[in-house]
Amino acid sequence: MSKNDRQNDMGETEEFPYCIRWARVEDWEPAMKMIWRTFLRFEAADYSEEGIRNFLDFITDERLFHSFLRGEYQMMVAVDGEQLIGAASVRNRNHLSLLFVDESYHRRGIGKHLLDRFCAYLKTEVGEHYMSLKAAPYAVDFYLKIGFRAVSPEEEIGGMRVTSMEKYF
Repeated sequence: MSKNDRQNDMGETEEFPYCIRWARVEDWEPAMKMIWRTFLRFEAADYSEEGIRNFLDFITDERLFHSFLRGEYQMMVAVDGEQLIGAASVRNRNHLSLLFVDESYHRRGIGKHLLDRFCAYLKTEVGEHYMSLKAAPYAVDFYLKIGFRAVSPEEEIGGMRVTSMEKYF
């Protein structure tokens, strides 16, 4: 199955009215802007100034964008018509790097669908059976609810409070 075929297979359904697809080059900037807005609204309060700066540096780093262009930093997006409403990215084969949903679309299953699609892709196309992540305090309960488990207590890395989590699929 080609990447384009997978893209077509990830469209909206009657139960889930949004389209999840592989990110395109033109999605990068809107995705990073949505991620930054959402981060500031829900996560920045839990981070030090250093952590906020480190997060901004991460999402605006040209090396990250070039990794995306080379296919080394994979990203799926959720869209409502033409509007980008969510994004999830994976690095190092199976580590969830970013998962953000626009505030006005929270609690509609978008984050869960993005992760389900990524896990299915990793399992069937990559041969992985495991995903790891470092959850911000705001997101820990969400990840627990969808089957992830904490593998260590919360720690601070570069001013960012995170809990290491994993899920087998």
